[in-house]
Amino acid sequence: MNSSTKKVSALALAGAFAAVAGMGIASGTAHAADEFEKCYGISKAAGNDCASEGNNTCAGTSKADYEGKAWKVVKTGTCTSIEVDVKSADGTTAKRKGSLAPVAG
Repeated sequence: MNSSTKKVSALALAGAFAAVAGMGIASGTAHAADEFEKCYGISKAAGNDCASEGNNTCAGTSKADYEGKAWKVVKTGTCTSIEVDVKSADGTTAKRKGSLAPVAG
């Protein structure tokens, strides 16, 4: 085999691995969606997962702790049992649970 043929073979092999890995990810994603859900209002500043709504556009872009429109992915059934201490504008702290929908204010 000359070096050109070796490169083509290596690329073909890499492409085959990528295709198989992609199929595994695609089938795993559907399964994972059943096990996890978005939980709003529980992420620390810059700790949100991708594609939050409103003030930030992707993972790690929330500006404040526990933004109501910022979400994290959590195990299904656990979101509303997660409790965080939210500081208000006047400096007082109140407990709030995670929400399956964006939290106002």
